[in-house]
Amino acid sequence: MPRRPRLLLPGVPIHIIQRGVDRSACFFTDADRRFYLEALTEYATLSQCAIHAYVLMANHVHLLLTATSEAGPPVLMKRLGQRYVRTVNRNYGRTGTMWEGRFRSCVAQDEGYVLACYRYIELNPVRARMVDHPRDYPWSSHRVNAEGVASPLITAHPQFLALGDDPATRRAAYAALVADLLDTDMIDAIRAATNGNHALGDQRFRSQIEAMLGRRAGPGQPGRPRRPMTTGPS
Repeated sequence: MPRRPRLLLPGVPIHIIQRGVDRSACFFTDADRRFYLEALTEYATLSQCAIHAYVLMANHVHLLLTATSEAGPPVLMKRLGQRYVRTVNRNYGRTGTMWEGRFRSCVAQDEGYVLACYRYIELNPVRARMVDHPRDYPWSSHRVNAEGVASPLITAHPQFLALGDDPATRRAAYAALVADLLDTDMIDAIRAATNGNHALGDQRFRSQIEAMLGRRAGPGQPGRPRRPMTTGPS
């Protein structure tokens, strides 16, 4: 059965998750993580993808980005993944891939959902009970977005910029959002949309994406399609 094409549109933010094959580790040392972020910075620029938020976990990566073209995210992830695997394989004397097939993704509605994706990504280490506060995990964008640490990688999304009239006000407003943990329904919605290649947003947003792309942007009906019942020859 052919795979459904990804939902990708220029200027529409996308949440990406890429896991290690069989959910095995893809980062072994801090040097690996630093190299990944350096390569991500380079290839994000080349593929014209603006990175808004990220987290590097032991066996998977989350990214929130906006691209100027539909080709941007696939090109970014292919180049980044290949370069990272080549380097890690060489450094550790290993062979083969590190990634679990295609990355998973969903497009996200601006209003009410983009900032939820920011928080979902940066709170991942807290949900995993690795740290008590996202600032304590060094391998995410939280210190950039909430505390103003300089980074050549991160570009603020317009929804983030709308949090305040100046950087300090925006950071404070975002930190307050992060302190108010995401509810279970939003966490489940982000996970379902990303794993299912669906649009993350309300029905109006999904309808807009379907109209622009000419294909389904939400979950389909379970089971096989039913044949219409007939009472005799037609």
